[in-house]
Amino acid sequence: MDDLTAPTGREAALRAQPSENGVAPRALVLGATGYLGGRLVPRLLNAGYRVRVLARDPRRVAAFDWGGRVEVVEGDAADRSAVDQAVEDVDVLYYLVHSMGAGKGFEEADRTAATTVAEAAAAASVGRIVYLGGLHPDDAQLSPHLRSRVEVGRILLDSGVPTLVLQAGVVIGSGSASFEMVRHLTEVLPYMPAPKWVRNRIQPIAVRDVLHYLLGAARVGADVNQALDIGGPDVLRYGQMMNGYAVEAGLPQRPIAALPVLTPRLASHWVNLVTPIPRVVAMPLVESLQNECVVKGRAVDGLIPPPEEGLTPYRTAVALALRRVEVGEIETSWQDADVLGVPSDPLPNDPEWAGQAVFTDVRTAETTASQAALWRVIQGIGGERGWYSNPLLWAIRGWADKLVGGVGLRRGRRHRDRLLIGDAVDFWRVEAIEPGSLLRLRAEMLVPGKAWLELRASPDGEGSRYDQRAVFFPRGLAGRLYWLAVLPFHGFIFAGMANRITATAEAADAEEAVAASG
Repeated sequence: MDDLTAPTGREAALRAQPSENGVAPRALVLGATGYLGGRLVPRLLNAGYRVRVLARDPRRVAAFDWGGRVEVVEGDAADRSAVDQAVEDVDVLYYLVHSMGAGKGFEEADRTAATTVAEAAAAASVGRIVYLGGLHPDDAQLSPHLRSRVEVGRILLDSGVPTLVLQAGVVIGSGSASFEMVRHLTEVLPYMPAPKWVRNRIQPIAVRDVLHYLLGAARVGADVNQALDIGGPDVLRYGQMMNGYAVEAGLPQRPIAALPVLTPRLASHWVNLVTPIPRVVAMPLVESLQNECVVKGRAVDGLIPPPEEGLTPYRTAVALALRRVEVGEIETSWQDADVLGVPSDPLPNDPEWAGQAVFTDVRTAETTASQAALWRVIQGIGGERGWYSNPLLWAIRGWADKLVGGVGLRRGRRHRDRLLIGDAVDFWRVEAIEPGSLLRLRAEMLVPGKAWLELRASPDGEGSRYDQRAVFFPRGLAGRLYWLAVLPFHGFIFAGMANRITATAEAADAEEAVAASG
């Protein structure tokens, strides 16, 4: 068993119950392209539900393996007309959205979206709402993000629609932000100077167990309208979580020193520098650890019995997550959500006619490699393979981005060999992909403007042609000065990329030819 697919026994026990006329119930998932939503949807389908999703970009949905099996309504949770369309004839609504990393005004955005969904669900007589909130102590002063999640839960509970709020703490699974924070802090630092919250008790839960409870919530009776805590079988201090990871990863246990001077803001800067997690994501994670987060009771077990084999121990969850990381096949990741506030407008077909200043760097190379071989190199760019250019210059650019709170280069990619629209690749995001020919990446590094990198493979006689274009729309004087500052490095970076990508494709073609002849 791994953390990708819920065990067959679990899904069989939580299968949908058809109505009296034999029609399968319909589930609506808000946040279907996020970390948990992207895992919940295929499990709902496997359990016999008809699934509808609400998504701002239907292309993101279509890129998933299950994208062709769901009904898509375009829009977001704050769009009342889209939500009205989405909630029609829905038996259970999963609310898996929140504004982590949205900056100032996120509480009002969360409140507006929750109110919009609550009112639309009540008007459409939705059978049940299921919301995943945050585990928290009742008598503590909560962080702004956690306070907002509690408020969203209350809005949904007061909607008049039977609602089950499942309150989880640290979720452990391949690609989860909490797991990535533990993993990188432990692997990078042989000695860990840490905030005093490393001594706080936490009750982590495996992502497979969260999915178990989410699936089971659809079958809870209509008389249930309450918030319930969920957590795994282990209560640990954060330092114990780090050293538990170290044991499973085959690393020496790390000495940890709790320092009272590290405020949440300073700690989030520290996490941003040491891990791939940007500051806007690190801050709410760190803030949520200021208080002890332990399940107050197991009332949820009376409504949704635990899996037959029991809840997953922390170290088992770590081992399962590591297995997926090692093979480079992570089902969903925290990276899947656009949380950085970067522009999402697509690159105009002809940026010269975009109506604003534009700078470009264009490189072309002809190669004896086949188009297929060239495309495999293009699609595998980034992550552990790097950017086929001066690694020191790329590393400097990544660290510069980290220092100002960006994602840097260490975010990597979810899958070694395959890319989908919406995937993160280091400090880029896949905006467009035409298999075999085009990859367009939108920059998520912090720059004074908008930037894209476009890579193309096309047939050219007996070989192929490689086209590379970097496009930058500067914002004000700062944007123009930025482009002039980096312009001298383009000859090393972009020319080197074109040369090495084509050379790598030619070498791969040669190896295949030798293997075929042997």
